[in-house]
Amino acid sequence: MNPVLSSSAREKQSENNSEIPFFDQSDTFRRLWPEIRENCGRVLDDGKFSHGSMVEEFERELERWTGARHVVGVNSGTDALVLLLRAAGLRPGDEVIVPAYTFVATATAVVHAGGVPVFADIEPHGHGIDPRSVERAITERTRAVMPVHLFDRLADMEGVGEVARAHGLTVLEDSAEAIGMRSDGRHAGLLGAGGVLSFFPAKTLGAVGDAGALLTDDDAIAETARMIRHHGRSGRTLADFPGISNPTVVTGCNSKMDDLQAAVLLTKLAHLDADIERRAELSRRYDERLRGLPGVRAVPGGAPRIPGQERVIYVHLIEVDGRDALAAHLAAAGIGTEVYYPRPLHLQPCFSHLGHRPGDLPRAEEVCRSALALPLHADLTDAQVDRVCDEIERFLTGGTR
Repeated sequence: MNPVLSSSAREKQSENNSEIPFFDQSDTFRRLWPEIRENCGRVLDDGKFSHGSMVEEFERELERWTGARHVVGVNSGTDALVLLLRAAGLRPGDEVIVPAYTFVATATAVVHAGGVPVFADIEPHGHGIDPRSVERAITERTRAVMPVHLFDRLADMEGVGEVARAHGLTVLEDSAEAIGMRSDGRHAGLLGAGGVLSFFPAKTLGAVGDAGALLTDDDAIAETARMIRHHGRSGRTLADFPGISNPTVVTGCNSKMDDLQAAVLLTKLAHLDADIERRAELSRRYDERLRGLPGVRAVPGGAPRIPGQERVIYVHLIEVDGRDALAAHLAAAGIGTEVYYPRPLHLQPCFSHLGHRPGDLPRAEEVCRSALALPLHADLTDAQVDRVCDEIERFLTGGTR
């Protein structure tokens, strides 16, 4: 590095020459380390490292932040989905309608809970489950529908709700990505019988490992989930198994949240509003640069605004022609991206026994060919966004613009 450059010029040169990872939170942890260290110290002093007072404190703070009547901390977003399905009364063989375009945990959670996933397509101009496809998928065995709130906005909960009410179905939300998203003031996960949050490190509110939570306003679902996560116990003694006659509870598991993860999450929760706003700023910058480029067919800011809905940009996803070639170009330039998702769930080998064929759910299949997620996190700089956009423009225009 040129020693005569000013500090700002050296910083700019470093940004231009260094790799841009898809996700990074090292600056956040450096900034918040004194607070994180203090909360972790409280855990060490207390000596309770799992299912302890720090978890309880985090649950209470998250209830306040989301408005949920109950938050049940568990060890992953996936476990939260399984516990939600079981606590809501899913029986062996019950069908749950889920979108074909989502992470595999949405469907495998149904399997782990004893149910059968049934796949529906997604909206023509979005990524949420299509209520019309949901209605076509209903059978006499359908018990629930589980919309997924993906990337930057809620699924069509009004449309899904209308179908569910007409057919007597329970609505459970895979809101793992949706912290901060609200509809008319109600937080994601509280628009049906219950929902979940994931605190996987790359999430908008991320831990330093796996952690998750179940959200609900339903007292019975919350009580059952609390017992399931702790081997069927409602208390802390080895003799306290009040649900011993209830198969849902007696087959409980060990899915307690670690207190050190809760300590990190409690610290970061206090800064979450600022992180959400920073993500929105960066996403707007992407939109301004990328909208209208040849081959870019959709950007987050181009989707219709839904009245009353508060968006949170967890992933900045574009739909673009030549997605794989563009991803390779960006990788060669040191820019990380992610493909959400390479193959729709109804065409995954693990679900081949359900009998789907290519073309069954065309919108989900098309998005799997064109969607690309760009770097987005609170530590990303404006200059890094501009560099990503420069490389995308160079690829799509052949360097002619």
